[in-house]
Amino acid sequence: MTDTRPVSRFGTVDLQDMPDDLRERIGAIAEKSGFVPNVFSGLARRPRELRAFLDYHDALMDSDDGLSKAERELVVVATSGANSCTYCVVAHGAILRIRMKDPEIADRVATNPYGVELSPRERAIVDLALLIATESATLSEDDLDDARDAGLSDDEIWDVGAITALFAMSNRLAHLMALRPNEEFFLMGRTPKA
Repeated sequence: MTDTRPVSRFGTVDLQDMPDDLRERIGAIAEKSGFVPNVFSGLARRPRELRAFLDYHDALMDSDDGLSKAERELVVVATSGANSCTYCVVAHGAILRIRMKDPEIADRVATNPYGVELSPRERAIVDLALLIATESATLSEDDLDDARDAGLSDDEIWDVGAITALFAMSNRLAHLMALRPNEEFFLMGRTPKA
């Protein structure tokens, strides 16, 4: 069944109507994935903000240092689940399923993050992300020591915090826009590619 709701309550910008630099940047993503993620069409109404978002996103999510790319997506899904952000759970859940080669992991983390079976390192990552997403003012040295005891370096702990913070913002923007997930995301990482 095709979802006929608007992509965003504030409208969207088509790829061909974006400023040249954004059209090139988003076009590369669309070429790789086969579609333009709705978040970019929605945020493109405010090009300066989209550029800033993309720069910070890429600085955190495209790094080869510290957390693996799958672990970074684990943070996003845990944070987005805690914030009830359907768009980000669906979109980043797809990426997490692909990166972890596990068709169920994203659903389990988003819906039952405290009960899902994870490695000790993954558990520490999810627990820290959830704490920062929901009760950041209570973060203590004991919490950081627990993450260190599970094998996270201080730089990796920083990454968990920074990714959680970025996606807490992203979750709230998605709520503001009533952002609808792309249909393509729902099957990614669940079924073999044709």
